[in-house]
Amino acid sequence: MSATNASFARTTLLMLLVGATVLLGIILSSLWLVDRTRTTFDYIIEERDIRRAAADLLQNLVDSETGQRGYLITRQESFLEPYRLALDDVQRNLARVETLVKGRPIKEERIPELKRLVEQKVAEMARSVELTRNGQQLEAAELVQTEFGRKVMDEIRATLDFFKEQSDLNVQRGVAEQIESSSQLQWFTIGGGIAIIAVMSGAIFIVTQHVRELSRARREVELLNDSLEERVNERTEDLMQANQEIQRFAYIVTHDLRAPLVNVMGFTSELDTSLKALQAYVLADGGQLTEDQIREARLAASEDLPEAIGFIRSSTKKMDGLINAILKISRDGKRQLKPESIEMKPLLETTSASVHHQIAESDGKVQLDVRVPMINTDRLSLEQILGNLFDNAVKYKHSERPLNLSVRVLPEGRNMVRIEVEDNGRGIADEDHERIFELFRRSGQQDKTGEGIGLAHVRSLARNLGGEITVRSQMGSGSTFVLRLPSDLSRIVRS
Repeated sequence: MSATNASFARTTLLMLLVGATVLLGIILSSLWLVDRTRTTFDYIIEERDIRRAAADLLQNLVDSETGQRGYLITRQESFLEPYRLALDDVQRNLARVETLVKGRPIKEERIPELKRLVEQKVAEMARSVELTRNGQQLEAAELVQTEFGRKVMDEIRATLDFFKEQSDLNVQRGVAEQIESSSQLQWFTIGGGIAIIAVMSGAIFIVTQHVRELSRARREVELLNDSLEERVNERTEDLMQANQEIQRFAYIVTHDLRAPLVNVMGFTSELDTSLKALQAYVLADGGQLTEDQIREARLAASEDLPEAIGFIRSSTKKMDGLINAILKISRDGKRQLKPESIEMKPLLETTSASVHHQIAESDGKVQLDVRVPMINTDRLSLEQILGNLFDNAVKYKHSERPLNLSVRVLPEGRNMVRIEVEDNGRGIADEDHERIFELFRRSGQQDKTGEGIGLAHVRSLARNLGGEITVRSQMGSGSTFVLRLPSDLSRIVRS
């Protein structure tokens, strides 16, 4: 490990330890404060329950006393129903208050006295109701007038008010503690956040420094890796396409070369037959020949031999043309490319000038639309491609209308240029769009001279320049040849 990497590792580890310590502190303090907050909240809820139970108990006693007084005054049994219901609630809420104040000494020590007072009050009300029911209204009124029940009720109210006041104080104290805990949690979080931000900033600074150093060394590798998959796919597709073309090329060569060879072999046999007839005539040495031998010898000399020699000569000439075409295409791949900056408009004007008189004869015209003024490529190859496309447009123009030829040079993506050569000629059938780029293959009516190597040569040149050529066409509506080339061939040549 280098000194730089070792220093980076030590510094990064230290930053991680500091950050982990700060984070652990924040987590522990947050857990403690959350637990404290939960405990305080539960305490507040319990105090509120005590206050509510005390208020309910007092209200039950008031309700039962109201029912008792109503019965004493009216002696109607209907007042006894709320009286009895209130008494039931009194016992239940008294037991609830006793349960809730357990563990709170100040309140818990007053529970026995509260229970005694409640029993006295309940007994006083039950005694007055019993006397009234037995017809002793005067005794019941005297019992009430003693004010014993009022005094007991006042003492009960005072005790329950004390419970409520204490609960209110405890709730206020709990709320204050909640606010304090929230404030502490806030400050802990802010302080921890600042500490973590500081640690992260230092770590980011160190990592940025290290990454900057690494990026300088790896920039070229990253650029290559970014395009590696695309380049592999392109190369795989190119290899598959090249393999298919090799197979088609092998078939075409063997098929087209075999036909002249068959003719040569057949007429060689014809020569042999004619030669035998001549040999019999020439080598007779004055011997007697039959009329048939003389006729065959004369026929061989006047017709058979010249015909055979003529067919052999035409077959060998065709073979020579095919072989020269194959050699021409094979030389395209061997020639060293010489990328140079080329101004497209002057090049197109020069190429169109070579066919200007042929186009002008039919009142045709050439239109140029150059939106990419300059590209870097092999001049000779590009001139051959454009010259061939222009010649084909003239050769296969429509007989019933003037030839209109449009050439457009457009950008395509970041690193490609698209050159479109459009004509209004005969057009090409859909099934022949790919076939016309094969060696020795032609499309449509064969009324023009040629061996079918022009567009095959164009495709070979285009691929040598790192590009491709395709065609869009319909019969009778003209054709558009689309040539796609790298805008800078020198980069491809270097790679």
